[in-house]
Amino acid sequence: MSGISKIVMPGRAVTALATLTVACAGLAAQAGPATARVTTTTTTTAASGPVAYVANFTAGTVTPIDTATNTPGPAITVAPGPDEVAVTPNGATAYVLSPGARAVTAIDTATNTVTATIRVGIAARALTITPDGKTVYVAISGGSGVTPIETATNVAGRPIMVGSGPTAIAITPNGKTAYVASQNANTVTPVNTATNKPGTPIAVGRRPLAIAITPNGKTAYVGSLDAATVTPINIATNTAGKPISATGAPTEIAITPNSATAYVLSALRGLMFPITTADNKPGRTIGLGQFPGPMAITPNGQTVYVLNQFADTVTPVRTATNRAGKAIAMPAPAGIAFTPDGTTAYVTNDSNPGTVTPIGTATKAVGTPIPVGSGPEAIAITP
Repeated sequence: MSGISKIVMPGRAVTALATLTVACAGLAAQAGPATARVTTTTTTTAASGPVAYVANFTAGTVTPIDTATNTPGPAITVAPGPDEVAVTPNGATAYVLSPGARAVTAIDTATNTVTATIRVGIAARALTITPDGKTVYVAISGGSGVTPIETATNVAGRPIMVGSGPTAIAITPNGKTAYVASQNANTVTPVNTATNKPGTPIAVGRRPLAIAITPNGKTAYVGSLDAATVTPINIATNTAGKPISATGAPTEIAITPNSATAYVLSALRGLMFPITTADNKPGRTIGLGQFPGPMAITPNGQTVYVLNQFADTVTPVRTATNRAGKAIAMPAPAGIAFTPDGTTAYVTNDSNPGTVTPIGTATKAVGTPIPVGSGPEAIAITP
């Protein structure tokens, strides 16, 4: 999910939060340049529309879905335990993160075959791709490094040293800087993407887990779990502004396409609240289901969709009024992605057997579930 960091996932959320406390494992265990080449014989036919790639955690596979016909293709075997996927801006490659296997799998979207399995470090999190598609960055929360992967060669570079326990990454729209939140160091480190050199760490609240950058490239918002604050960072000067008091511990942040509003999710409190970016003023809280998350905003910026796995619902929130609409019944929702035109939301149903359910964003009508592998979690759609 490029652009939005996956901080807390329902269902496996307790495990994910516990993982964030893992002690520093040192550089030796973080990443190596070795890349195992893999060949497959999967036969595919050209999709008639954008393709959704679904990471099936339990099955250890990725299922491609032709969104024009809602037809699933043959499962693609990847490193065990995939729980995050991102597609390059040109749509040519899908990168799949498997934290338990300490690996990132590259899939050629033209043929749906695995082209490389790239080793990364222990407790890998937050796979993010630069806007030019040249580099994949992976935070290694079991240490103090971020592993860059050159997409032209699918080779992992030397880890970039940031604060201890990096857990979230956001990249500026111009692609020049990656901001890395480190939960153990209580800092955000700017990394020059041209040189992969880290800059001076910026102090934020205790245990920063979420970070998002406004589409206009002016401000990074950092949610700190233990401090219950959101810190705005001026990107032009790399200086932190006055922390914004959060109603509940922030676990995820998403920003509207017009950069006007940052939505902050508190999974532990079951609520969300907006921040007006012009003056950094928080708005009234919006009640949601039990342990909500993740969330995503439609491409037109009109609706925030929040998944509530424990309540088996998806809640649409209108950004014009900041009011929650009628909850949409949905079994075990775990991940969400929109088609490029924004007409359909695809929601993974973390079950066995697993499915993906389309939702028409104009009518909120629920379509027929699409069968995929067991335990589907993350999903990403080609441009």
